[in-house]
Amino acid sequence: MSEMAVTIFGPADGDTVLAVHGITGHGRRWRDLATGHLPELRIVAPDLLGHGHASWAAPWTIERQVGALIEVLDDETGGPVVVVGHSFGGALAVHLARTAPERVRGLVLLDPAIGLDGERMSEVAAASLDSWYLRDAQDAWDRKRAEAWWEVPDALLTTEIAEHLTTDGQGRVTWRVHPSAVAATWSELARPFVVPAVAVPTHLVIADRVQPPYVRPEFLDAMHVALGDDLTVTHEDCDHMVPLSRPELTARLVRDIVARTAS
Repeated sequence: MSEMAVTIFGPADGDTVLAVHGITGHGRRWRDLATGHLPELRIVAPDLLGHGHASWAAPWTIERQVGALIEVLDDETGGPVVVVGHSFGGALAVHLARTAPERVRGLVLLDPAIGLDGERMSEVAAASLDSWYLRDAQDAWDRKRAEAWWEVPDALLTTEIAEHLTTDGQGRVTWRVHPSAVAATWSELARPFVVPAVAVPTHLVIADRVQPPYVRPEFLDAMHVALGDDLTVTHEDCDHMVPLSRPELTARLVRDIVARTAS
């Protein structure tokens, strides 16, 4: 049994999609996409290690996250699945397709963060620790709105705060995430990128308002070489929270890969 906590949306007999969130996220963040835009699909949405209700035990390496995702697939699926990943979840989706290609029938990568600059990741990790704790729920709202969540609907941000904001044992307001897991994950994003072991149908979305971009040219070039005509790239005029701010686009791309890879 996986150390990840898993939320499942949709019918038991629907095509299964593994949905992997990004840094500081959680599986229930996929609820709006699953119930409002992809109700016919079975969405398996784990909390990554160090996040939400999953195990917070170290280490928080890519290899351990991928191993836990494979355990989720062992528990919840009977064959290869389409994997949709956002940000760090996109990186994990690619690593999963590299490590266990027989488990992945297609990919939807939403502004994946992978193979990033080490100096930049060091600065981001330090900044995240410096500003980790919050005054209250209003402070959490204001900070999200000042960051990549500025175009996410109010109702989804309200739900995020209700479900994911908590108070630790010392009475400090914080997200339900281990701060050291977040810092370690920023470091993992500076590791050299990989590409899928075999060509699989893949949609990759680049959020053009993210500067500097998470999708680096070297990674994109390598994906084109590895996947050829199986790779489709979409540039979207949006910020980083693609699955929340562009659910219609996300749903269309997921449905396309599900249909193209149906047995």
